[in-house]
Amino acid sequence: MSDSFTQQFLQLLRRIGNQFNRKVADVLLILTNHKSSGSLGAIAGLALAIIFTWKFLRPSKKPRINQRKSVGSSESRNASSSVTQADEVSYSTQRDRVDELHPPVKLTLGELVRKKFNGSRKITCQLLGVILEERTPEELKEHATVRSPVVEILWEISRSCDVYLMDRIVDDESGERVLLALENAGLFETGCLTRDKVLFCSTENGRMSFIRQLEPDWHVDSNPEIVSQLSRFIRYQLYISPTGSPITGSNIFTSTSLDSYLTE
Repeated sequence: MSDSFTQQFLQLLRRIGNQFNRKVADVLLILTNHKSSGSLGAIAGLALAIIFTWKFLRPSKKPRINQRKSVGSSESRNASSSVTQADEVSYSTQRDRVDELHPPVKLTLGELVRKKFNGSRKITCQLLGVILEERTPEELKEHATVRSPVVEILWEISRSCDVYLMDRIVDDESGERVLLALENAGLFETGCLTRDKVLFCSTENGRMSFIRQLEPDWHVDSNPEIVSQLSRFIRYQLYISPTGSPITGSNIFTSTSLDSYLTE
C-alpha cells in the first residue's frame, strides 16, 4: 500500500516538472531573441534554479537499496544461525546414539595398572599407610594388617614388573609379623612377589638408600619428606595422602590410596 502511494506521488512530481520545463523553455526562447547582458544574466540565474529544482525533485533510491540489503543480510544471518544450531543438535543426537550402541570400554585391572604406571619395569612401595592399615612402626609391634583392596593390585603389578616392598621397623618381631600378614593375604602364592623383595631397615635414611640403589621407575610412599627428597632421583612418584594434599612436583602424583589412584 505504501509503495503504491509513493509511486503515485513521484508521478505527480514528474508531471509538474515537465510542465515547468515547458514554461522555462518558452521563457528561454523569448530571452534568446533579446540578447542583452541583462537577458544573459537572467538566463544563467534561471538555469541554476532549474538545476537545483531538478536535484530536489529527483527521487533517491539508495536508502531503499540499502534497506533491502540490510534485510537480506539479516535473513542470511538468521538462516546461518538456524543451520548451525540444527547441525549441533544433529551431532549431539548422533553422538548419544553412538554411546548407546558402543559404550566406553571398561579397562581390566591389569590394563589399568599398565596405563597408570606407564608400563614400568620396577616399582618400590612403602608398607605403612599404603599396603598395611598401620601407619607407624610402633603399631607393628602389636599387629600388622594388609589392606584388602591392594591384594589384587599387587598381584597385577608383580605380574608385569619387579615389586619391592619396604619400611622402617623398631624390632625384628615387627618384620616377621609383616611377612606373616603378607603371606596370609596370599601375596606370596603366585611367586611374583617373594620374601626377599620385602625389605626392612631401622631409619628413614636407610629406606631412602634402598630406593635409590634399586633405581625404580615408580616409587609409592606416604611420607611427604621422603617423596620430596627423592623427586630429583626417581622418575615418577605416587604420594599417598589421607587428606589428598598434593606435593609440588611435575613427576609427583597424589592420591588418597593406591586403589583410588587406579580408578581416578
